[in-house]
Amino acid sequence: NKCLSVLCLPLSSGQDSVEQSSREMPANEGAQVIVMCTYTTSGTPDLFWYKQHPNRSPTLILSQYTTEPDFKKRFSATLNSTSRTFPLMIKNLHVSDSAVYYCALRSIVMETHSTLIQEQRKCSVI
Repeated sequence: NKCLSVLCLPLSSGQDSVEQSSREMPANEGAQVIVMCTYTTSGTPDLFWYKQHPNRSPTLILSQYTTEPDFKKRFSATLNSTSRTFPLMIKNLHVSDSAVYYCALRSIVMETHSTLIQEQRKCSVI
């Protein structure tokens, strides 16, 4: 649980926060959906999307810089620094896409990307 809260839940310390719709998004197989994420930060944004199936550890889908190989074909997100949004687009929905999606914000000043990767690996082991 501690690892989960670090990686996936909205940050609320200082001026940094992430907001996303908590409602369910029903959609048909083969459709396209957009999961919204709005962020607030006093520094430079460093954003990530995670996917979590029940009783499983979160899986990194993408960051604002790179997309994980397993998700490249159908998942994408583009950072809009003007509107402060980082919406996740999922194309050609599969049944296996039914999951909880988390938008996460990191402060580039406070933590490095390598630290995040190490923590994410630890989280996956749990």
